[in-house]
Amino acid sequence: MTLWFVFALMTAAAIFAVLWPLSRRGRSQNDASEAVVYKDQLSEIDRDLAAGLIGAPEAEAARVEIGRRLLAAADEQRGPPVAASLRWRRIAALIALIALPIGSVALYLPLGSPQLRDFPLAERMRQPNGNQSLDNLVAQVEAHLEKHPTDGRGWNVLAPVLTRLGRYDDAVRAYRNSITYNGESAERRADLGEALTGAAGGVVTAEAKTEFEHAVALDANEMKAQYFLGVSAEQDGRKSEAAAIWNGLLAKSPPDAPWRPMVQAALVRVGGATAPALPDGAMAAVKDMSDADRNAMIHTMVERLATRLKQNGDDVQGWLRLVRAYMVLGERDKAKSALTDARQAVANDAERLRQLNEGLQNLGLDG
Repeated sequence: MTLWFVFALMTAAAIFAVLWPLSRRGRSQNDASEAVVYKDQLSEIDRDLAAGLIGAPEAEAARVEIGRRLLAAADEQRGPPVAASLRWRRIAALIALIALPIGSVALYLPLGSPQLRDFPLAERMRQPNGNQSLDNLVAQVEAHLEKHPTDGRGWNVLAPVLTRLGRYDDAVRAYRNSITYNGESAERRADLGEALTGAAGGVVTAEAKTEFEHAVALDANEMKAQYFLGVSAEQDGRKSEAAAIWNGLLAKSPPDAPWRPMVQAALVRVGGATAPALPDGAMAAVKDMSDADRNAMIHTMVERLATRLKQNGDDVQGWLRLVRAYMVLGERDKAKSALTDARQAVANDAERLRQLNEGLQNLGLDG
């Protein structure tokens, strides 16, 4: 409604600008100029007659002629030109009152956006929608923190976003500030270690390892810290120690923990993986089978899962289980093929694609 009110005011102002000059009576610059000349001529005739320069008959004839001309000039000022001027003013007024508003509306409706609600710039800047890039939002938070560097909550919000954007050096600074102004915790120490690892190109440096050890000292169940301590052992060539750390992590993780596929894939890298766990009912059915028969049954179940996902590819967790199963079984090519199929299946759903990519991190299939 505010937009239409503004348009109405603008239209009224335009109409007023047109009608105001039309409402004033025009005054010709030559009004009565001819009459003044003719009156002067009459006075001149009287002077000439008094001086004896002309005779009485000639003076009377001149007066008659000048009088006729004076009457004709007066008739012209009162006649048709006034009527014509009034008629044109009325036409211009009708155009201003009717044609101008109608023409404006007719032009705006097809070209403008009359149904779009008010959306001030300040509100647009606060809206976390698709029209506003993540970089823009980050820039706003960074600008806020430049003015309020002790805002611990702001650093806590900014740090994980910077890690996600791959700005690891900035993330390290943000996590350090978060610890300074919010106090230390196992989670913040582990996150700082992860950012340090990212800044080093995926290598768990001595500084990062110290942060992970500090996190575990604060909370023995800090999963991220334990995982990266296993990565540190793997990078140092201590594969058996890495496998022991990751097996212990799996032993105390919930069955639906989102990090289980990542840890199981890491176990595959160091040769510490076992066959995928079977459902409870299936375990009872295969406990007396030979290893060959058990493996055959596991392959059958995995292929059945693959078939189901090809028919209905919306199950992100199903795709993650399938890729993990192929990795554990040592069928890397099938794992890659399943990864490609999974991404194609959820390509039109941004949220499912994000969940899939997060679940597939560190599997080493994209390289």
